[in-house]
Amino acid sequence: MPQPPRRQTRRRWIATLMAAAASLTMLPAAHAAQPVVEIIAFAHPPVLSALKPLRDWLAAQGSKVKVVEIDLETPAGEKRLQAVGVTGHVPVVVLIDGQHRHQRADGSAVGFVGFPAGPGTPPGVKGGWSAADVEAILKPRLK
Repeated sequence: MPQPPRRQTRRRWIATLMAAAASLTMLPAAHAAQPVVEIIAFAHPPVLSALKPLRDWLAAQGSKVKVVEIDLETPAGEKRLQAVGVTGHVPVVVLIDGQHRHQRADGSAVGFVGFPAGPGTPPGVKGGWSAADVEAILKPRLK
């Protein structure tokens, strides 16, 4: 004998809810596989040439890394900088999954704020980080 319509509707609702919950448990694992790199920077020289090595490497990674570019001279750029706690006249901030401070393999701290060291950066403003530091943080997470 068929069940009353109310009971069938309830079972469908419960089955739908369980399927939705199961799909949500798989979502964080899929999302965690792709790191997000935000480049918040001035969109003019010398910043463009200083970030070229990093941008080239990120582009070569294809869909393994999600890259978000934000022009620092826009309201969105200023707002994002404030949200991550960076103040002052800073030409570049690179965030990996929302953080600009990371730890190198040797245990030393590195902050992706200001000009990077390396080719394309004008003399006298080279910072304490490089595109190679960003690569080293990301490589273990790329699959």
